Amino acid sequence: MTRFENSYKLPIFMALLFATLLAGGGTGRVFAAVAPGVTVAPGTLVGAATEPTVISSSPGDRATNVPISTNTSDNVVTGAAVTATFSQPMDPETVSSSSPGISLTFTVAETNGNDVPGTVVMNDANTVATFTPTWSALNPNTSYTATVTMAAKNAAGVAMGNPVAWTFTTGAIEFTGQAPVSLGAAGRFAILTKSGITDVHPSAINGDAGASPITGAAIHLTCAEMVTGIIYSPNAAGPLPCRVTDPTLLTTAVGDLQAAYTDAAGRTLPNFTNRGAGDIGGLTLAPGLYKWTTGVLISKDVTLSGGADAVWIFQIEGTLTEADATRVILKGGAQPKNIFWQASGDVAIGTTAHFEGVILAKKLIAMKTGASANGRLLAQTAVTLEKNAVSQP
Repeated sequence: MTRFENSYKLPIFMALLFATLLAGGGTGRVFAAVAPGVTVAPGTLVGAATEPTVISSSPGDRATNVPISTNTSDNVVTGAAVTATFSQPMDPETVSSSSPGISLTFTVAETNGNDVPGTVVMNDANTVATFTPTWSALNPNTSYTATVTMAAKNAAGVAMGNPVAWTFTTGAIEFTGQAPVSLGAAGRFAILTKSGITDVHPSAINGDAGASPITGAAIHLTCAEMVTGIIYSPNAAGPLPCRVTDPTLLTTAVGDLQAAYTDAAGRTLPNFTNRGAGDIGGLTLAPGLYKWTTGVLISKDVTLSGGADAVWIFQIEGTLTEADATRVILKGGAQPKNIFWQASGDVAIGTTAHFEGVILAKKLIAMKTGASANGRLLAQTAVTLEKNAVSQP
C-alpha cells in the first residue's frame, strides 16, 4: 500500500520549484495536480487543516504485476479492486460513483483513456473508498490510472484541495485460484510429526501415523485406536503389533512435510490480507490465498464455500486457535484435501470443535478433548491428542 505525504499548496512558481526538487525521489508516491503540467505531493494548508486528502492507496502508486481479478468474500469473481484511504471521514454521497446527480469522484481508467465501469463503496468509518470494477477482470499487462477528484468532500462539507491520482500496471495472470500444495510422501499420513504423538485414550485415527527423527517410543497411540492405517516408526520401538519400521519412508515424508510448509508459506499476491482482523469466526470464505500478519482465531463457526476443485491456502504468521464447540463448515462441494492451513505458531483445536483441512504447523498441534478433524495433522514438533477423531481426506 502506498502512503501519501502532507505538503503545502504553493504559488505556481514555487510549485514548479518543489516539483523539480522531488524529481527522481518520488517512488511510491501519489501526486495531486494543481496546475497543467505541475504536480506536488498532496496535502493541506496550515490555515486549512480541515481539507481532506488521500493518504494511501491499494494498489500502491506505480505498483506492477497487479492481479487482474479476485474473489470477493461471497465467492464472486470481479476485477481487482482499488482502494483510497482518506485523512478524515468523508461524506459518502460525494465519493460514491453510483450516486445519482453526483459527478464521478473516484474513477479508474486505462492510461490510454478507456474508463473502467465500476461502483464505489465506503467503509463504516467513511475513511476508505473501494472501487470495484463491474468487469470480471481488468486487462492484463495494462497501465491504469486511479483518480479522486476535488468533488470529494469530508463530513463537514469541505472539498479536497487538490485531485489525487496514482498509476498501477496489471500482470498477465489471473490470480483467482491457487494450485494445491504438494504434500509428497507426507500425503499418506493423517498424523505426521518430528517430535512424537501424545494421546489421552481413546482416540480414533483413520489413516497412517508416524514420527521421525524421534524414536518410535514417542508415538503413544495404541493399535486399537488405528481404525484404519498403519503406525510407522523409524526404529524398533513403537506400538505393537501394528507398528511398521520404515525409517526411509519417514525421512522422505518429513522432508516433504517441510517442503509443503515452505510452499504454502511462500505463495505470493494474496487475494485477502488480515481478513476479519484475525478473527474469521462467522465469516464465509471464498477460495483463494489468505494472509495474516497476526494469529488467527475461529471464534464462531466459519464456512468455506467453493467447488470441488477450489483451493484455500491460509498463511498465518502466528498461532491458529479454534474455539471450543465451533466448526469449520464446507459448502458447495469444497474438499478438505484442498484446504491448507500454514501456521508459524502453535495450533489449538478446542474442546469438541470440528476442523477441516490440512494443517501445516511449524510448531505444536494440540487437539483438545473430544475435538475432531477431517484432514491431516502435519507438525514440525509434536501432536497432542485427547480422545479425538482424526480422518485423512
